[in-house]
Amino acid sequence: MVESLLRKEKKLAVIGLGYVGLPIALEFSKHISVIGFDINEKRVEMMRNGVDPSNELEASAFEGTDIYFTHKLEELRDANFFIVAVPTPVDSHNVPDLKPVQSASRTIGNVLKKGDYVVYESTVYPGCTEDDCLPILEELSGLKMGVDFKLGYSPERINPGDKEHTITKILKVVSGCDEESLDVIARTYEIIVTAGTHRASSIKVAEAAKIIENTQRDVNIALMNELSCIFDKMGINTYEVLEAAGTKWNFLKFFPGLVGGHCIGVDPYYLTYKAAELGYKPEVILAGRKINDSMGAIISKKLVQQLIKLNKQVAHTRVLVMGATFKENVTDIRNSKVVDVIKELQTYSVNVEVFDPYADNEEFEHEYGVSLVSEVAKGYDAVIVAVNHDQFASYDEPFFRSIIKEDGIIVDVKGDLRKKLKGLSYWSL
Repeated sequence: MVESLLRKEKKLAVIGLGYVGLPIALEFSKHISVIGFDINEKRVEMMRNGVDPSNELEASAFEGTDIYFTHKLEELRDANFFIVAVPTPVDSHNVPDLKPVQSASRTIGNVLKKGDYVVYESTVYPGCTEDDCLPILEELSGLKMGVDFKLGYSPERINPGDKEHTITKILKVVSGCDEESLDVIARTYEIIVTAGTHRASSIKVAEAAKIIENTQRDVNIALMNELSCIFDKMGINTYEVLEAAGTKWNFLKFFPGLVGGHCIGVDPYYLTYKAAELGYKPEVILAGRKINDSMGAIISKKLVQQLIKLNKQVAHTRVLVMGATFKENVTDIRNSKVVDVIKELQTYSVNVEVFDPYADNEEFEHEYGVSLVSEVAKGYDAVIVAVNHDQFASYDEPFFRSIIKEDGIIVDVKGDLRKKLKGLSYWSL
């Protein structure tokens, strides 16, 4: 398989061309023939014109590649090695939504042939690939795994906005349904991943490894958020405490903040769902999720309390929220916890304006019912720096003084401005 791919006698297909799938497809297409498949025809057309719909990649990333973009099922029949990189969200009740990955399985099942390989990269709970996806592949193709085709799992490790830890530089965890498939899948990824591969003993182990990467971070951030609530009551700055504690060589450097996005704020629910299905009630993981999901409300309530102490009529106050995406320097607004801050302030009838040069106003308004302002105004009673975009890092004390009232309050969620703003009313987690 690997040699046939390198000789371009066979083709690799990537199903789902979002922030994970497109970089993978383009990287492979520098070495082998690739079919990039996405069900969104508009996105496919943009990629055909060298535009990344996720705004993560420059036009130069499309240059010198052997890739064909399509939304047509029949054009996938030419592929022999399939990689699934579709999203795996949760619903409004935090229950895993497997519809995208099941749909991708049906797509592949309709074109699967003897000798083909199918590898899933989408984050799922342990057992999902073999228990939920495999039956779809076998039923629609009429083929048998291990006999007619091979199955594997290799969790994505792409970090949106990170230009240093790119796909080729991150060790790739790989797994297969047997020793032969494990070797082929590892060598296929080694075509592009210079950091090498880690060969997991089974598909379930690889699935579990991915799910705990983000669960571990989620729980640790929850601890920092809880500490920030405690330290706030003590009148000490959390970041100063962490700075001091961080001088010890084995202190883990996690920080408080809003935990959103499509990884850390979602993946733990896949693990807790499966655990509950098996009769085990997770406590630490769900406690961490509860704390992190509450931070938007905590930030808003703290600000309202401060406004009241200043004898301001809350319903007549104007608050600017800077940043709306789920993290700094990305355009992605999915599961942005900044929205929790905005919605909570609105319950107090605060007049909220939201500014973010990265976010798309039409998309944000459609998703959350909130419009973005195109520029920062003046006369705000408070400013919340919710997302630390690089553009915001250049803003200094004179800038903030120019946009807030004399008794205005600065809320610096991530604490990056604490050494810059000495003469203003300031609060951070």
